[in-house]
Amino acid sequence: MSNNNVKKIRSSGTSAERELVKKLWKMGFAVIRGPASGAKIKRGIYPDVVAIKDSKIFVFEVKRRKEPKTVYIEMSQILKTIEFAKRAGGEALLAIKIDSLKSWKVIELTQFLSASMNSGKRIKISRDVIDNAEELFTYISKKLSIGLDKFISQSNA
Repeated sequence: MSNNNVKKIRSSGTSAERELVKKLWKMGFAVIRGPASGAKIKRGIYPDVVAIKDSKIFVFEVKRRKEPKTVYIEMSQILKTIEFAKRAGGEALLAIKIDSLKSWKVIELTQFLSASMNSGKRIKISRDVIDNAEELFTYISKKLSIGLDKFISQSNA
């Protein structure tokens, strides 16, 4: 892969991260993009994006595709994102921007921890998994909504 292609891919990823930050900010989140995101830092753990709202913390690894197709992600990146989320008391998520659909898909990273998937250095996330993933807004809305049981118990307190 030429130097220009690598720069183009990084630029596309960075642009997707910034787009996600803006989208989450408009949804009322406090959001920050990791300053060393994608820098291949060995010792540190820097997620792409962290979003916080109503005591909920979402830690994102961000990918972008022009069309809905397979995504590959390094197992080490999955583990680092999960570790960061665990320390923060949040959820580790993969956010995939699909340009042709003008949508964001969200997948929980913990589902890739099973022994069979954990054997390689890279995890393959099939188009089928991506197609069946929830839209960002739907996922976030479900996570932020208070269930009726919880609401009733809070109002009776």
